[in-house]
Amino acid sequence: AMSKSAVKISSDLLSNPLCEQEPSFLEMVTAFDTAMKRMDSFNQEKVSMGLAEEGETRLFSSVFPSLNMAVKRREQTLQDYKRLQSKVEKYEEKERTGPVLAKLHQ
Repeated sequence: AMSKSAVKISSDLLSNPLCEQEPSFLEMVTAFDTAMKRMDSFNQEKVSMGLAEEGETRLFSSVFPSLNMAVKRREQTLQDYKRLQSKVEKYEEKERTGPVLAKLHQ
C-alpha cells in the first residue's frame, strides 16, 4: 500500500502545472516517478514470491508432519528463551546481593 501511495504521489506531481513551467522540476519529478514505479514493481514481485514460498511450505508441512512439529518446537523454545532472557536482564539490573546472584546463576 505504501509503494502504491508513492506511485500516486509521483503521478500527481507529474500532473502539476509547475512541471510545464520548469523543465528542471519536470526532470526531477520524472526521475522520481520512474523510481517509484520500479520500486512498486519490485515490491509486487517480492509479495508474489513470498506467497509462492508460503504455498510450498504448506505443501511440505502436509507431506512431512515432523517438519511441522519441529517448527512448533522451535517457536516454543524461542518463546522460552525470550522469557528467560528478560528474567536475566531484570536480575542484572538489580543490586548484586546474594539471593539475586543465586537467581541470576540459575
